[in-house]
Amino acid sequence: MKLRATVAGIVSVLFLTGCMTVYSPAIGILYTDVQGPIDAGTTVGKKEGVACAESILGLIARGDASIKAAAKDGGITKIASVDHRTENIIGVIGRFCTIVRGS
Repeated sequence: MKLRATVAGIVSVLFLTGCMTVYSPAIGILYTDVQGPIDAGTTVGKKEGVACAESILGLIARGDASIKAAAKDGGITKIASVDHRTENIIGVIGRFCTIVRGS
């Protein structure tokens, strides 16, 4: 009986983590808040734009976290670098953001 409950618990945690942590280099089962690089140029831009996508229970996901959307948000026409930020709270709420810097 204990084995069945343990397996069910592990499967539930894995199911609830959703897809939002897949892009993160470090994943926390209870909480994730990680930033990292996607691409870098030779300079760091003065403008910054952010675009995010969100997930609820790993069942519903919405948003536009594309580089194009982030560049538009910051009024950027020449991209210098692209980073990401991944947040997840026990798989219930997940967020993936693309951060673009440039001019």
